[in-house]
Amino acid sequence: MNRLKSGLATGGLLALALAISPAIPAGAAAGAGRDKAPAPESQSLKATEQSRAASSASALGLTGETLTVKSVIADPDGNTHVRYDRSINGLRVVGGDFVSHKDASGKVKSVTWNIRKSATPASFSPKIARSTAQAAGLAAAKAKNEKASPGELVVFQSAAGPKLAYEVVTEGIKADQTPTRLHTIVDAITGKTLTSWDDVKEGTGNGIFVGSVSLATSGSSGAYTMQDTHGNYTTDLNQATSGNGTTFTDADDVWGTGSQSNRQSAAVDAHYGAGKTYDYYNTQLGRAGIWNNGTGARSRVHYGQNYSNAFWDGTQMTYGDGANNAAPLVELDVAGHEMSHGITENTAGLAYSGDAGGLNEATSDIFGTGVEWYTNNPNDNPDYLIGEKLNLNGNGTPLRYMDKPSKDGASKDCWSATLGLLDPHYSSGPLNHWYYLASEGSGAKTVGGVSYNSPTCDGSTVTGIGHLKAEKIWYRTLSTYLTSSSNYAAARTGVIKAAKDLYGAGSAECTAVDKAMGAIAAPASTETCGTSGGGGTGGSLTNGGFESGQTGWTGTAGPITNNTGRPAHGGTWKMWLGGNGTSGSENESQTFAVPSTATSPTLTYWIRIDTAETSTTSAYDTATVSINGVTKQSYSNLSTPKASYVQKTIDLTAYKGTNVTLKFADTEDSSLQTSFVVDDVATSF
Repeated sequence: MNRLKSGLATGGLLALALAISPAIPAGAAAGAGRDKAPAPESQSLKATEQSRAASSASALGLTGETLTVKSVIADPDGNTHVRYDRSINGLRVVGGDFVSHKDASGKVKSVTWNIRKSATPASFSPKIARSTAQAAGLAAAKAKNEKASPGELVVFQSAAGPKLAYEVVTEGIKADQTPTRLHTIVDAITGKTLTSWDDVKEGTGNGIFVGSVSLATSGSSGAYTMQDTHGNYTTDLNQATSGNGTTFTDADDVWGTGSQSNRQSAAVDAHYGAGKTYDYYNTQLGRAGIWNNGTGARSRVHYGQNYSNAFWDGTQMTYGDGANNAAPLVELDVAGHEMSHGITENTAGLAYSGDAGGLNEATSDIFGTGVEWYTNNPNDNPDYLIGEKLNLNGNGTPLRYMDKPSKDGASKDCWSATLGLLDPHYSSGPLNHWYYLASEGSGAKTVGGVSYNSPTCDGSTVTGIGHLKAEKIWYRTLSTYLTSSSNYAAARTGVIKAAKDLYGAGSAECTAVDKAMGAIAAPASTETCGTSGGGGTGGSLTNGGFESGQTGWTGTAGPITNNTGRPAHGGTWKMWLGGNGTSGSENESQTFAVPSTATSPTLTYWIRIDTAETSTTSAYDTATVSINGVTKQSYSNLSTPKASYVQKTIDLTAYKGTNVTLKFADTEDSSLQTSFVVDDVATSF
């Protein structure tokens, strides 16, 4: 087949030294023309939505308010998810963000609000001076060498309603050497401090070096730099606590010795981790880096003296050298954790307090773990333990346990109404627990040589769907359905919606992630997974979204693929019939039951067609959809619309109480390709 599933090697194991070779140019591998990376966020689409912002505000009843588009996510079927910030009377509305979900025609289908209420405060005239608010910000920071902004007048939106307030940003260095950029919201009428949060998100991880690896660098003989083609680069702070540091350079492109005594060794781990994290988001979740624009970020190593932590500060990752400057925190899940704080900041923007703070911190644990699984480095086997090799506790135990978070002595296994009062590293426990349950299921088991025993808060039994599906569902939730103040109730609703988007209503994936939310005692949601399949004389339709590969389907090898040459409707897998430009036929089929009790049974699927054929009269390439050998729908290179997904429906009423065989098939002639791409096949009874 011409539809090659090729990929570029990200690094082979070399002997002795950490040898780093320049990045392979994109498209160098066979089949690269079809293996395109996910497209970065469209600036033109963002500009288009911004031009419509005034009419959107009016349509949503936001009288006197101005909307600013923060980001736009476009689905393969043309649906969009537009994230807005709000302002009124020239003042930013802090906490007023929301997401508008639109269909392909631009019509609003639904809105995910942070706070739906009007942003008009009782008064726009402050009663306290800016200097009073500034003093409150300085008092809250408790840092050295503090400097505070004068205080910006804003509208603070909360469940209690909008309040006129000052936002004061205080910068300094805390006693443990961690920098701080603290935002303090001070009521401009009463002078009361309403809330505060820090831009600097602290994290911990595995301090074991990755071993001998291949790494992407730039330059040529005599002048190599530690920077990859995306712009990820690594600098040496040389124990300073400020500045950008100096980018690492090398003459022979062989970096470090694997020993802490060589300053390049820690940089290799950090740079390798940043590259792997970028690749994970790009290839597994379809996001082109932290800002979704294809650019990388800076990593700073050798921060401070004996600094046993790492952090994200809004623009970059920074890593300390640990106790006695001998245990750098530069391992894979650290890079994944810290860069993921950047992803959260540029999507939902989850506040670092209350339930949202726990969701924020757990998001970084989840995707840091995802990076470990994706990389599968033999020197750091992937697992569901956080910081297990760092030994910051001094007794060889991990910092956090995802299967049973309470084992660390402070995190919670289950959600409760008081959870948001905890430090985010501990209120993250229930979502970490959800991720483990959704991935692996409940009870005792061994995964990758590590023993786990995950309980449930409601006494239920949960069956896992695999870590990657859980990660995809959580990323979709984060990027599309959560806002800055989202809580665990919103998270449960979000994962149900996201699972339906990716795997279909009634899918096993949706049922599993919802059940896992119930198993951590997350508040119930009015959103449901819906129905698909079941009953009758046999089994229900399986794997209609193709995210489990060939599972449930039989036919030609190759059409069910995650090849990126054509987009999926949901997730990354689909059934791609044709597209070869050579004579041949392909097919996939599945048998399932139509219950006798069904009232209006239907089968739906999404199809996308594009062709290189130029004829307007001859059907050179054809495809059919049949039930029990009878063609129900047919397509060809003459079919319209081209290059966009449309949903099709087949009435199954005549098959009630029987098993039916559904078959998709195509035939191409010897020249010029036509691609028939099918996704999200579902039944409704």
